[in-house]
Amino acid sequence: MSDSEGGGRKFSAAESICPFCGVGCGIQYNGAGKAAGWKGPVNTKGEICPKGAAAWDVVDHPDRLTVPLVREGRALVTAPWEEALDRVVEGFTRVRDEHGPDALAFFSSSNCTNEENYVLQKLARALGTNNVDNCARLCHSSTVAAMQDRLGAGAMTNSLDDLGEADVFFVIGANPADQHPIIFRSYLLPALKAGTKLVHVDPRASATTKAADIHLPVRPGYDIPLLNALAAVVVEEGLVDEAFVADRTEGFDAYREFLAAVDVDAAAEQAGVDPADLREVARLYGEADRVAAFTGMGMSQHHYGTENVHALINLALLTGNVGRRGTGVNPLRGQNNVQGAGDVGALPNVLPGYQSVTDDEARAHVAGVWGFEPPAIPGRTEVELTHAAGDTVHAAYVFGENPAVTEPNQGRVRESLERLDCLVVHDGFLTETAEFADVVLPGCLWAEKSGTVTNTDRQVMRMRANADPPGEARTDLDVLCTLADRLTDVDFSYDGPESVFDELTRAAPIYDGMSYDGIGTGSQRWPFQREEGKGTAVLHRDRFESGSKTAPFRVVEHVDPADSVEGDALVLTTGRVIQHFNSGALTRRSGTLMRMRGEDVLQVHPDDADERGIEDGARVVVENDRGRVEVAAEVTPAIRRGTVFMTFHYADPLANRLTGDALDPVAKIPEFKHSAVHVRVSAASDSV
Repeated sequence: MSDSEGGGRKFSAAESICPFCGVGCGIQYNGAGKAAGWKGPVNTKGEICPKGAAAWDVVDHPDRLTVPLVREGRALVTAPWEEALDRVVEGFTRVRDEHGPDALAFFSSSNCTNEENYVLQKLARALGTNNVDNCARLCHSSTVAAMQDRLGAGAMTNSLDDLGEADVFFVIGANPADQHPIIFRSYLLPALKAGTKLVHVDPRASATTKAADIHLPVRPGYDIPLLNALAAVVVEEGLVDEAFVADRTEGFDAYREFLAAVDVDAAAEQAGVDPADLREVARLYGEADRVAAFTGMGMSQHHYGTENVHALINLALLTGNVGRRGTGVNPLRGQNNVQGAGDVGALPNVLPGYQSVTDDEARAHVAGVWGFEPPAIPGRTEVELTHAAGDTVHAAYVFGENPAVTEPNQGRVRESLERLDCLVVHDGFLTETAEFADVVLPGCLWAEKSGTVTNTDRQVMRMRANADPPGEARTDLDVLCTLADRLTDVDFSYDGPESVFDELTRAAPIYDGMSYDGIGTGSQRWPFQREEGKGTAVLHRDRFESGSKTAPFRVVEHVDPADSVEGDALVLTTGRVIQHFNSGALTRRSGTLMRMRGEDVLQVHPDDADERGIEDGARVVVENDRGRVEVAAEVTPAIRRGTVFMTFHYADPLANRLTGDALDPVAKIPEFKHSAVHVRVSAASDSV
């Protein structure tokens, strides 16, 4: 399609990648003010979901930031680029000189390209700190921690192409029908129609549940008793894959002894599921030749989320469901580059390619590429950095994130943001976080980006610009490199994103051998085999990515949720709906994705509603010691009794006023999925 003009901007149809979930569907401008699918590496027929279809709506939105803003008193006013950049350089230099490099914080983004994230984490390290993290901390960090520890790679063990060979899909804490629609419709649903069984473990019935053979409505925060009970039944009924356990695992005797003490019926009751249903699921898992497990934020977003995933890995090892087609443990990533942001080192404890910052050889390897050695002490995670704002952290660069909506316990978060000496927000819109900023830099959206992203099954794919940045906005990569050149004496003069990617392939061993030409309009998957010229689809076939032939079993004990539920309190759990995405910074502005019934309501079980005099559609107050929101009630048996559900997409009502910030001790992920709340009818309870 030839270039066209719209609002003074050049638009063109070029093969890019959807900015929303981690599926990585190919989308492009269709020439008529909308996005359309193309036959990409994942959506091979060009199919897209409602979010992808609406992705263009925000590109030319009138609320787009097009010029820099700086704070004058209580107001943000427009400023020339040089003035805005000067303020950033002055603020960060002053804080570093007065308080040291660890007083700086860098919030990278899983909604930005590999190249942009790579440059930002390199800048942080050039300034002398490992205080760089991204919003994957809030969704999948516990999954990565457990899988990296036990298997050697914190990523999907399998590829989308082979998962259809499974006899059973075990989906726990995820809702792919709504959250990853193209994976569900194009990869899972055909297998279901051909006879694959689906087990759905989730406290809430959803579109995924409708396709399930068995639904286990687990009590939020009690996944470990459920998974331990499943494993106990597998052992009890002689369904262990003895050959796999003997050849590929360690520590089975101690694990078997632990399981022998598990009271299956009591554990099922603790988890809130029917013991007969639990036993049926265990038999399905143990008797099947191939079981593919899928996990999502319902498992990871707990203050013991890492242990949840360890319990799931145990089940896969016990039944030999690792290292073969149609098996494995497969986390479904949130944003389009959750995987890539971690791959390129936008994390406080690892360098590009998941090389530990404490590893002398890894730092020496990266130093050979960068010309300087990064610091050896791990930095702080995103939530830890926010908590330290105004205390030991004094300046923050927030790139493509919105912590004033996405982080838990928002009363505490917003107080922390106000205490920063210098807050820089680099984004496409004036987000809730930008309202606290000293400098706001206009950022690019998906259609203005060139570079790569890495999807949920480790495919690296190229994005190509479909539009120029609006107004005076510059490309994000140009802004980051300009600031890095001014803040450091390291050379950040790249000849565009391909030059950055070339350096990344030298810094990150898992990307070694990849190239833009090799990716083309297809993909290359990590770990990439340079000699063979291709990636590895199924991990852990003969050896685990740790380098060992064996992986250990791990005894996992239940830990109660941080919030105790007493009296008439209910458990609040949160999640996404198909029409919107994450903080809603983009989808709230879409002309296509309008608020619909069921999006910004509180789902409450009929029995809980009757006890509180709540009628369907009534306004209710949801509150705890951390905050209060008012929202319409949807009375539905889709949510289990004792639990209520809200989305986290909206700044109003803001569910994260209520969520707690207790952190997983390993991954430092907050507990979004279990918050004790009280619910009552609002004084203004007119039906909506």
